[in-house]
Amino acid sequence: MFKKILVANRGEAAVRVIRTLKEMGIQSVAIYSSADRESLHVQLADEAVCVGGPRVGDSYLNMKNIIAAAVGTGAEAIHPGYGFLSENSEFARLCESCGITFIGPSADTIDAMGNKEHARQLMAQNGVPVTPGSPGFIHDSQEAKKIAAEVGYPVLLKAAAGGGGKGIRQVASESEMDESLSVAQTEARQVFGDDSMYLEKALLNVKHIEVQIFRDAFGHTVYFPERDCSLQRRKQKVIEESPCELLSDEEREKLGQIAVKAAKAADYVNTGTIEFLMDQDHNCYFMEMNTRLQVEHTVTEMVTGIDLVKAQILVAAGEELPFKQEDLAPRGHAIECRINAEDAKNGFMPSTGKVDYLFLPVGNPGMRIDSALYQGMTVSPFYDSMLAKVVALGENREAAIARMERLLSELVLRGVTTNQNLHLAILADPIFGKETFTNTYLESEFLPKWKEDCDAAV
Repeated sequence: MFKKILVANRGEAAVRVIRTLKEMGIQSVAIYSSADRESLHVQLADEAVCVGGPRVGDSYLNMKNIIAAAVGTGAEAIHPGYGFLSENSEFARLCESCGITFIGPSADTIDAMGNKEHARQLMAQNGVPVTPGSPGFIHDSQEAKKIAAEVGYPVLLKAAAGGGGKGIRQVASESEMDESLSVAQTEARQVFGDDSMYLEKALLNVKHIEVQIFRDAFGHTVYFPERDCSLQRRKQKVIEESPCELLSDEEREKLGQIAVKAAKAADYVNTGTIEFLMDQDHNCYFMEMNTRLQVEHTVTEMVTGIDLVKAQILVAAGEELPFKQEDLAPRGHAIECRINAEDAKNGFMPSTGKVDYLFLPVGNPGMRIDSALYQGMTVSPFYDSMLAKVVALGENREAAIARMERLLSELVLRGVTTNQNLHLAILADPIFGKETFTNTYLESEFLPKWKEDCDAAV
């Protein structure tokens, strides 16, 4: 087992990993930018190394400085958390070349699944359902128009190297194709350095359902209860929950077996998440695979009682999975709300400043708050706006919602504007209560009405 691990992340993600390392008796090394010198993850770690300036390119994406910190402190492994370098194959290879274990899949697997079109082809070849679309990359708008006419509009143009909703454009008709392809390629080139594109039929009125898998080096593969991540704004998840109550036990098992098939097809080792689009008939189509721990892994941990970070470390150290498929049936229902530093009533404008007062409603069964917040800290403009993840577990979905409403009603954060009241409004929404919402509901229906109500109340 490793004696010392460097955590190549910041904030809540780094705190999450460091806490498990402490419980495992493993020494932790934090990295930080000059803007994060007083951050909680720096204070909790056994050692901390500054790797650069405030901008992510100078610090949390500075591969050479991070490797130097690992070598200099004697860290045997690096846990990347999520975001930043967690899905960067170049970084995984750099770790390997320096004799440092990258806690995650191999660099080749990251490459194979990171290219969305290659991943799509691999899944199709191995019997995993995929949405109709191009058989490979599209090279120009004429080719895109031809394929779109075959599968039917609307279609989605997607960056092969994409993620986080970048490099994607929905095209409603042939007349929009030229401009849409040009814009999508430009964005993909700027964000990913790769403008390769592919095309898929746009599935409407669908849910975003994802399945976390885990596979060890011995081939043991399991799936976890699915997560419903359909409530999104600009392709970014807002609320996640597990399991999806609309699925029957038989459908849940079938979807899980499809996810296992996908993991084996990719020769995957460690944990990852298969993302699907589910139509109104509960047919699920492969969308992409995230080759890392997800932000919303917390709801999976709540309904199974499994520490996924601990399992990642054990598998990376060459051990077998510490659980079997029969251990992973959902026990209750969990919901996660992402608390962001933003003014939802004012166009989701980012909010920064000093946290003057903070009360986190800890206590009572069935709750969890993952955060790097503390009273007196400063929320800077350099990084992601997520401040905390509030997670509630109940014996059923109704109980989980009630517990979440209580938690958010008690939570007090002054000095920085957050989306706390937006979450409370969503939880009270009848459509949310029925779990019949789709991946466009929040943005196209709920938010416009909510904004009207907010304006009228002023």
